Amino acid sequence: MNIAIPAGTKLILFDGVCNLCNSAINFVIAHDKKKVFRYASLQSKIGQEFLKERNLDTSKLDSIILVEPNIAYYHKSTAALEIAKHLSGIYSVLSIFLIFPKQFRDWIYDIVAKNRYRWFGKKDNCQIPTPELKSLFIDQA
Repeated sequence: MNIAIPAGTKLILFDGVCNLCNSAINFVIAHDKKKVFRYASLQSKIGQEFLKERNLDTSKLDSIILVEPNIAYYHKSTAALEIAKHLSGIYSVLSIFLIFPKQFRDWIYDIVAKNRYRWFGKKDNCQIPTPELKSLFIDQA
């Protein structure tokens, strides 16, 4: 993927119109004291390019994706728990749930993902970051 991600950072792709997803990204930003993460919505040019390159179904924007440049990418529960590893405070302990089988973790993740708009609502457009947070977002297209 030809995305200019600063060295030493990881990219989180998320559903930019989902209220739950936007709240989760705001939470990550607040607890990412080392500024490990950069962000882009799945609906953005970068998000769409990533999905296309990996032949992922672009009609199903129901997963958070963590991209570790030149290493790997994770989605669903594994992405969420890999992100937790880098958060400040007690939140990094959540990564202990990686010991559970992926199939079980993703089953729970899928229940939330399937109902996220009904339970938490949906925006008409992707969130636009504040000027001080704009540098953390890779693409706003």
